Amino acid sequence: MTAKTIMIQGTGSSVGKSLMVTALCRIFRQDGYNVAPFKAQNMSLNSYVTADGAEIGRSQVAQAEAAGVEPTADMNPILLKPEVDYRSQLIVHGKPVGRLESKNFNKRKESLWDAVTGSLDRLREEYDVVVIEGAGSPAEINLRKGDIVNMEVALYANAPVALVGDIDKGGVFASLYGTMMLLAQNERELVFGTIINKFRGDADILRPGLVQLDELTGVPVLGIVPYFRDIYIPEEDSPSSKNTRDDETALIDIAVIALPHISNFDEFDPLTREPGVNLRYVRSAAELGKPDLVILPGTKTTIPDLLAIKEAGIVGQVKELAAEGTSVIGICGGYQMLGETIFDPAKVESSEEQVDGLGLLPVFTVFDHHKETHQVAGTITTDRGLLEDAAGLPFTGYEIHMGATATEANLSEGVSTLERRTQPDVEIVDGVANSDGWVVGTYVHGLFLNDELRRQIIANLARRKGLSMRIEGGQAAFSQDGEYDKLAELVRSSLDMEKIYQVMGFGR
Repeated sequence: MTAKTIMIQGTGSSVGKSLMVTALCRIFRQDGYNVAPFKAQNMSLNSYVTADGAEIGRSQVAQAEAAGVEPTADMNPILLKPEVDYRSQLIVHGKPVGRLESKNFNKRKESLWDAVTGSLDRLREEYDVVVIEGAGSPAEINLRKGDIVNMEVALYANAPVALVGDIDKGGVFASLYGTMMLLAQNERELVFGTIINKFRGDADILRPGLVQLDELTGVPVLGIVPYFRDIYIPEEDSPSSKNTRDDETALIDIAVIALPHISNFDEFDPLTREPGVNLRYVRSAAELGKPDLVILPGTKTTIPDLLAIKEAGIVGQVKELAAEGTSVIGICGGYQMLGETIFDPAKVESSEEQVDGLGLLPVFTVFDHHKETHQVAGTITTDRGLLEDAAGLPFTGYEIHMGATATEANLSEGVSTLERRTQPDVEIVDGVANSDGWVVGTYVHGLFLNDELRRQIIANLARRKGLSMRIEGGQAAFSQDGEYDKLAELVRSSLDMEKIYQVMGFGR
């Protein structure tokens, strides 16, 4: 069996390629097809761990969820995780294999093309349909020589290509036309239509422009997809207004430190759907204020990001807030920052061999070249402070980190472990809470995705302020599966699906 394919490319980054692929995955699934997403190369700090321990981009996980299939490394065979402006960690088939520097970007095809084609071939053998996503723009002419993610993939798979443009940014007609004109003739022949995304207003105003665009490009406009605010699909690139909730009447104020290389920030999104909770991302000391909870999130580069927030004055302010009683949670890299000291003798992360942490937890971290990637499940063991009445609650999550963190010998009196997990037959204590339980740290991503645990934390924050908040409710009615259905309904009603099926060779 060789799957039918369709590819979504765009005029640039953040124009809506991932959302279109997610919607099409759900539409094809609704129509009875066994479908898989594919993106040859992803550059993102938002990643996820598959059941077999492979690390892939978060957007392909969402697309697999929409398709109703288990995510695998073949859906995103190459993942680049930026470390500095000119270098990224290189992950191939879910495992780190080294670093890729920007000066070698056009040479990557020599060593990585087989990984791309091998993964795509396997997916095409297993599924009825593969929906392929490009990256950035196919018209980046300076990068054409080393292309392994846009038109080279389309040509390899002989995949019909739909080109997406973002009208909300302005200049959508020029972007779509210009992109087409910068493609080679054999590449243009694969483009069967364009999509105008994020439109607000009366579509009749666009009609004259659509006619001219059809004539200029030689392909039809497949549809106009409206701008929406009421559908939640996990973000990939960086926190946006969709990841915040700014409500001055909220009872609980939570501040997430927006680290320069923040990762996996979508794990905090469930907090925005809880009534009475305000969630905001803080990029300077002046923005921090006096929240009820400070979250130090994950990061790809713990030491450089720690030094950056020290220089910005954020570290000093967080320490002052903690001394005054504000609760603090550190996750993954944030957990490492909360400790006494971070050691990097092999200079895995930076040129600094030793850096002082915030000193809010009696732990130290040592970096080496080994990377931990696991899905985890466990139970909360501590029962004080932020986690009062949470002991025994089950949780699931995942780990993605370099380095190991340990407590001081025999644990200081009054310090308790945060949670216990099993992996797969080994019981591991993973995380620490301070003596009063209001500062906690853990390597486990995804704790706030656990409804009962999340609501208990919110209730404890409220109780500390002398308030009462119901633990139940909140997003009980929220269904991620339902969000995929809503997205599919919007896109299906906006696009010429008959045309799409026709060019894919379904004969509809």
